[in-house]
Amino acid sequence: MRGQALLAWNLRRLRSARGISQEALAADAGVDRAYVSELERERGNATIKLLDRLAEVLEVNLVEFFRVPRAGSKRPKGLKSGRPRSDAR
Repeated sequence: MRGQALLAWNLRRLRSARGISQEALAADAGVDRAYVSELERERGNATIKLLDRLAEVLEVNLVEFFRVPRAGSKRPKGLKSGRPRSDAR
């Protein structure tokens, strides 16, 4: 799996597992929601600086964005639009 595909897979996996919408993640990381969407669809290229911010919001180490999924893993499902954070800050 290419780096861009790994980032897309893991960004969606981590965000969905935490119940954080694209809107909330984008706002907390200081980027546009459409850019988070592009990253999750393998259409955007993130800088290390942005990955650091996303990792901070998601409370993970940067390496989590490049974890190779187990063989046979299904693509992580997204959340319904506008779903609030599960851990409201």
